[in-house]
Amino acid sequence: MLDLTGKVALVTGAGSVGPGWGNGKATAVLLARQGASVFALDNVAEAVAETAALIAAEGGTCVTHTCDMLLAEQVEAAVAACLARFGQIDILVNNVGGSHPGDPATMPEEVWDRQIDLNLKTPFLGCKYVLPIMEAQGRGAIVNISSVAGLRMATGRVHSAYSASKAGVIAFSKSVAMGYARKGIRCNTVVPGLMHTPLVEHRLVRQLGANDAEALIAKRHASVPMGHMGTGWDIAHAVLFLVSDEAKFITATEIVVDGGFTASGPIG
Repeated sequence: MLDLTGKVALVTGAGSVGPGWGNGKATAVLLARQGASVFALDNVAEAVAETAALIAAEGGTCVTHTCDMLLAEQVEAAVAACLARFGQIDILVNNVGGSHPGDPATMPEEVWDRQIDLNLKTPFLGCKYVLPIMEAQGRGAIVNISSVAGLRMATGRVHSAYSASKAGVIAFSKSVAMGYARKGIRCNTVVPGLMHTPLVEHRLVRQLGANDAEALIAKRHASVPMGHMGTGWDIAHAVLFLVSDEAKFITATEIVVDGGFTASGPIG
């Protein structure tokens, strides 16, 4: 079940910004545990090296490559390096992204542009250079990472660029899926809800002006119907299913991983 032996997975954003398990780091490790050879990308060499070391310690295969997913020439070179090393690319996980609050009236234009690029351009570039390889192979599975912010709008803090771009990821995935459905390539989206990854302490505490990280974390836990946030491993397991052969008839859809959050009422 969920065996990836003989497959090659290219995972972007495969490092973590701090101690713990980010979505990309957990995904890279889990895919390797299931037998995939992992080509792990991140723009911080030390972060992705840690992921590779964890995989190596478990007897898995992981090659790292430093890449800024916003720069087409670097993405093209990274994909070429993966193909040169392994000879195939069966799985692509587009995991790079980030959020910044703000409404159209107050958000600086450069912040808007950065959000759109970080959340939408990065999966576009990943697909741009990997899809021709998958098409030549006649097979492939792509998973793009979105957010519940693309499904439901907050009533408290406004994230106009983040919400727009993450909704765009879902539409982008469906478009790719329809364009390649008869070519043996599937494309789906994983939609995380409130997750406790290193980004909470690294960025959200600062963004929210919170002086008490523990209080913020407790509030986020309490906002989820299941009583706690998810983790990077919850996202990783959803990705694993979607890229596996068990999901061979699933394309152009989303798995929402949120503990019931989006079904529970307005987001505040």
